[in-house]
Amino acid sequence: MHMADALLSPAVGTTLWAGSVAAGGYASMKLKERIDDRTIPLMGVLGAFIFAVQMVNFTIPGTGSSGHLGGGMILAILLGSHAAFLVMASVLTVQALFFADGGLLALGCNIWNLGVTPCYLVYPFIYKSMVGGSKNPGRILVVSIVSVVAALQLGAFSVVMETLLSGKSELPFSAFVLMMQPIHLAIGIVEGFVTAGVINYVRSARPEILESMAASRPIGREVSLKKVLATFALLAVITGGVLSWFASTHPDGLEWSIEKVTGKGELPQHENGVAAVFKGFQEKTAFLPDYGFKPAENELKKEKEAPPPWPGIEAGTSVAGIIGAAIVLGMIVLIGMGIRVVGRRQI
Repeated sequence: MHMADALLSPAVGTTLWAGSVAAGGYASMKLKERIDDRTIPLMGVLGAFIFAVQMVNFTIPGTGSSGHLGGGMILAILLGSHAAFLVMASVLTVQALFFADGGLLALGCNIWNLGVTPCYLVYPFIYKSMVGGSKNPGRILVVSIVSVVAALQLGAFSVVMETLLSGKSELPFSAFVLMMQPIHLAIGIVEGFVTAGVINYVRSARPEILESMAASRPIGREVSLKKVLATFALLAVITGGVLSWFASTHPDGLEWSIEKVTGKGELPQHENGVAAVFKGFQEKTAFLPDYGFKPAENELKKEKEAPPPWPGIEAGTSVAGIIGAAIVLGMIVLIGMGIRVVGRRQI
């Protein structure tokens, strides 16, 4: 559901940028009250894991479309709303800056749709209220599916509204919403099962993590996180380095919906203004665009003429997956340490 700059007007893009920055400031302010040495590495490793799993699109049978995990609910359940939002914002920022996944003008919208919605709306009002302190795996499964579906439905509808407010006449409201909502329902059901699997693993390995989040308190120092940290770190490396080769080549839910409505996979890019400035900056910072080495001009022409191979066994994909996960990990650790330092100075 990563939006491109072409879907937005500068006014809508900058407004959502302001909203996401404000949400980041609020999350940082609240997190400094309870962040500690246990929270920071868990945030970093989970961020690396979510970065990696977002690289792996899965096919939605019978549609010609694909989807990938958003990961917002996994983060919110394991970290709480504030830490989860900052992790998701970090993942999306790294994707946009260094891998050209999602536009820079659209970054505020992407953070809002994939971060604010699951972390501040769905997690506290649906998941937390319905699961409470329950450890029943069946209940966790059902509520995980309901929560993820709700988050993706709200996020997909937000995309439609953002294009509507941007005046994109190529994407009429009724036609666009009729494409976006059903396809993201299917994606949400798949992600719901995966989310439940991750949460039930943590419940069996270190239930204290979930108990701490449910009670909004720090994880006790007596709780060892080595096994959980090692597991998610290993999964990040395997997923980003190897499983990313097997990502579906079908367009994702957003691209598929645009193609169904307009007859083409993407809208024309802005040629001038703030969007063009953002695009030029992104072209300079994205050293592994589309999660691979930059192709030569003749290779780029061949890629456009021929369908992408599957599986896409490429060194560039593996390098992008591992380096990206490492950048996310480092960025989150630095953010966490900065928040902790500020919090200590104010005590």
